[in-house]
Amino acid sequence: MWGGRFAEGPSAIMREINASIPFDKALWREDIRASKVHVAMLARQGIVTSDDSNAITQGLDTIASEFERDGVPEDWDLEDIHMTVESRLTELIGPAAGRLHTARSRNDQVATDFRLWVRAANERALAGLDALQHALVTRAGEHADSVMPGFTHLQTAQPVTLGHHLMAYYEMTRRDVARFAAAQERLAECPLGAAALAGTGFDIDRDFTATELGFSRPTANSLDTVSDRDFALDYLMAAAQCSLHLSRLAEEMIVWASQPFGFARMPDALSTGSSIMPQKKNPDAAELVRGHAGRIVGCATALMVTMKGLPLAYSKDMQDDKPPVLEAANLLDLSLAAMTGMVRGCTFQTKRMRAAAELGFATATDLADWLVREANIPFREAHHITGAAVRLAEERSIALDAIPLADLQAIDTRIDERVFDHLTVDASVAARASYGGTAPDQVRQRVAEARAALGMEE
Repeated sequence: MWGGRFAEGPSAIMREINASIPFDKALWREDIRASKVHVAMLARQGIVTSDDSNAITQGLDTIASEFERDGVPEDWDLEDIHMTVESRLTELIGPAAGRLHTARSRNDQVATDFRLWVRAANERALAGLDALQHALVTRAGEHADSVMPGFTHLQTAQPVTLGHHLMAYYEMTRRDVARFAAAQERLAECPLGAAALAGTGFDIDRDFTATELGFSRPTANSLDTVSDRDFALDYLMAAAQCSLHLSRLAEEMIVWASQPFGFARMPDALSTGSSIMPQKKNPDAAELVRGHAGRIVGCATALMVTMKGLPLAYSKDMQDDKPPVLEAANLLDLSLAAMTGMVRGCTFQTKRMRAAAELGFATATDLADWLVREANIPFREAHHITGAAVRLAEERSIALDAIPLADLQAIDTRIDERVFDHLTVDASVAARASYGGTAPDQVRQRVAEARAALGMEE
């Protein structure tokens, strides 16, 4: 390819370190698609003849069929997917293949291919998130009234509903969708035509190639175009944040499925057994989602560090842009599918959840709130009174609503029998009716809004 400048070929070490075909072969569909649009533009502009354009297009179609059937061959002497395609095209149609590279460089070529690939990865992420959101909203609607303990520090805090808990993850995924959508919008500029770094002297039509490849417009600065990998970092940042949310949900599923909690039974299809302990049902899919998050964050860090000190324009370091993106995309697609399956297929043990909510004095705040509301006691004083009641209940191993009224009045005479209407878990969740609260009516309203936003049928 570039042997005219060199008296000797590359060493074995150079050949190995320079070759990217083992990973950039994943971009073969994008490379062939962009090449077909490029040669069509060259023909429209009269830069190549119609005969050569037709021969090149037919040859590219043949190569696509071969790659689809047999896979992409890995010849390290050809370095990358671009030269692999061009070499095979030359074998098929002869010297006319050399005209394909007119008015472009591998720099704008790879930038275009990679943007097309990342655009598809964003679309897959958005589709995966949509499926997960449907699952979360469906299960939340089923459990708008199901009481469970809400935790802080993994200690029982206040009663909530399972529907409210699941809708918290819907809110996380809404932000994830916004990040991927924003990343998609920012990569909607076409690099093709920027050439090596300075543009080209040929009379090309960049608007045509941008439109044909589904971009909104061409990029505006050729130097920035071939230097830019922000679109890949945007994807990785969105993927990293999304993976953190998936990991948090996976961790909760793992905890809930453990015997001490017993809040959920994982679907068999996403669990494994033990080679030695017949009773085991391990939440391996959830654990792998949790583990994948670390790898995805590592991929984002790897590309950030690669790009942090590069001068304009293209540097060979940027060849290392693809492995972290390809790895992260594969892991994220799997993680989204796994978590969607878990949310859809798990069985929630609502009786066990309710029993847990009734332990741990989860309605203590309701007692304090009642004292503020009904006895006009400052909250800090009410907090102290409630603490004394909790201590008494703990000493007797009973719930707050099981303490006799006389004993409560011994702590503070302003407490009367009305307080018992507020100390059950049902009363507690019903009272949290502020916008965004855990009250069943609020949960049902949020579910209805989510269903409408997702276009779900009633």
